Amino acid sequence: MTDYRMCTRCVMDTSDPEITFDENGVCNHCHTYDRMVRQYVVDGEEGLREFQRIAEKIRRDGQGKQYDCIIGISGGVDSTYVAYQVKKYGLRPLAIHVDNGWDSELAVKNIEETLKRLNIDLYTEVLDWEEFKDLQAAFLKASTTDSEVPSDHAINAVLSRMAERIGVKYIILGTNVRTESHLPRAWSQGHQDWKYIRGLHRVFGTRPLKTFPHYGFFTYYRRMLTEKRVEILNYIGYNKGKALQILQDELGWRYYGGKHYESIYTRFYQGFILPEKFGFDKRRSHLSSLICSGEITREKALEELNIPTYSPSMQEEDREYVVKKLGFTEEAFSVLMKSTVKSYWDYPSYGHFMNRPFVLKLVPFVKKVISWFK
Repeated sequence: MTDYRMCTRCVMDTSDPEITFDENGVCNHCHTYDRMVRQYVVDGEEGLREFQRIAEKIRRDGQGKQYDCIIGISGGVDSTYVAYQVKKYGLRPLAIHVDNGWDSELAVKNIEETLKRLNIDLYTEVLDWEEFKDLQAAFLKASTTDSEVPSDHAINAVLSRMAERIGVKYIILGTNVRTESHLPRAWSQGHQDWKYIRGLHRVFGTRPLKTFPHYGFFTYYRRMLTEKRVEILNYIGYNKGKALQILQDELGWRYYGGKHYESIYTRFYQGFILPEKFGFDKRRSHLSSLICSGEITREKALEELNIPTYSPSMQEEDREYVVKKLGFTEEAFSVLMKSTVKSYWDYPSYGHFMNRPFVLKLVPFVKKVISWFK
């Protein structure tokens, strides 16, 4: 067994089984953060000018159309701040929300109030609950750490499909380097992998996925060529704390207690299932990125990690609600919590193909070709 160790710069630790440390005790995730900042983040006036240039192109390409870009909206900080910023830059977005059956009441209110004040149109894709419930239950039965993959896959599929439907090629995203760089592969993967999702469901599901939004291997790479996904927060000096304050002051937005906790299932999954069954606290990832970005100190992050993920009383309420809504008995759920831990690599996936030596050699060439078309 590997001896316990924590990064000397952030709070990532050996709960990530693939973590490595340099001679100073700094982890590979911090080095990845530094590399990605150099590669993707444009700071200060230069960043603002660069996004202004991008915004002008979006407006120009969207002339004559009802909308010139697509944004996803969950009710959380990042996506809501994206909505605020695209309006600030004079863009005409269509906001897309995917309702997977787990929206908290606060998330719904945040979305409605924000878009009303910003005068942004909303399209909501409501997933077939019986299908999605069966898929989520299948992931829990599969005993991997990837139970959020179905939601993320569906969101990406819906955004791309709607962009194609209305003839818009720009999708403005809330993903960003400063708050989302410490992402252990061992903690979750397969978000783009329809073969993995479909194959796992065939083993553990009980009904066909007739309407679930998805995309396959070739569609994914085709859309990489035809879509332009813009991570606006990498250009505007994104500071999560300041953004949160702006949203509260100007849009009447209300905080929900944790990253992605706008979803009841995500709150319970990240706050209970992941630490209890799989032995890691996803807050380490979020806090570590904020440490590297200078938003919080390492000492403050360690203090936060000593606090329960969320209140025990709410956790108990969520457990009863989630277990019942997914169709499990308490006894069956307890068995799932104790079942042998599996991983993405235990099931059929595109990842097995992509890891072949000849494919790995092709990847840099393919990326270069894609960059030529951007």
